[in-house]
Amino acid sequence: MRKTILAVLFLLPFVVTAQKTDKKLQSKLEEAIYGFKGEIGIYVKNLRTGKTVAINADTIFPSASIVKVPILVGIMNKINNGELKYDSSLVYKDSLLYAGSDILGSFKNNEKVLLKKVMMLMLTTSDNTASLWLQSLAGTGTRINEIMEATGLKSTRVNSRTPGREENRTQYGWGQTTPADMGRLFEKIYRSEIISATACERMMRSLGRNYWDVDEAISIIPPTIEVFSKNGCVNASRSEVLLVNAPNNPYIFCIFTKNNKDVSWTHENEAWTMARKISKMLWDYFEPGFSK
Repeated sequence: MRKTILAVLFLLPFVVTAQKTDKKLQSKLEEAIYGFKGEIGIYVKNLRTGKTVAINADTIFPSASIVKVPILVGIMNKINNGELKYDSSLVYKDSLLYAGSDILGSFKNNEKVLLKKVMMLMLTTSDNTASLWLQSLAGTGTRINEIMEATGLKSTRVNSRTPGREENRTQYGWGQTTPADMGRLFEKIYRSEIISATACERMMRSLGRNYWDVDEAISIIPPTIEVFSKNGCVNASRSEVLLVNAPNNPYIFCIFTKNNKDVSWTHENEAWTMARKISKMLWDYFEPGFSK
């Protein structure tokens, strides 16, 4: 009898995990991604029921601009500790310029700009000049990585301009993460479980103003529904994280890709098309019969 009880207790964690997997949705998603010409990872969680789907969800992918979410956490940690003020005034220098078509890079040398506007540019328009400036202000990638480690995110790291992470940068670029890691980070922010409730509220507001909403998965969500998101793209990697505040079943959807054969920058790009396809599938699954 005692051996039977011990066996049941040993198996219990595995039973609980199995019960939390949405097997029906898992099957649908596995079928949907079959034949994708690249590597793909997906993490989905119903925030009401706790049920999840994980497909290559612990595989490390290039974060591209999604690294800006950890940078946001680093900045909010500084603000929470009183080392920075959200509405403080900064002075832009030409030396901060990261060549490209960013808005901040068009500022004049010595022009004043509010910290909160730099944060908005980093998240809303994915401004790289703003992001690298904020990465430095947050204590560099070294400090941001310490916060990610303390938060329990074992694979989410800033690589660029971070001593000791040169090999990782060569392999993954600016940063790296996993679908599950990023899903958990968004959930922690959503549930006010990181830094402070006030900091999480500010981060949610900041993540709810995404300019990039045409090619990506977010384009499928009705405009009347609040979505907190960040996307990241380089030639062979297109990825996106969404927390959809759906009326009946709010959910998290993370889709990451790498080594994609299709490196085009058109609306029909295979990875973007896949992201929209799955986003439509998830919306219909979690909110059947929804009307605007």
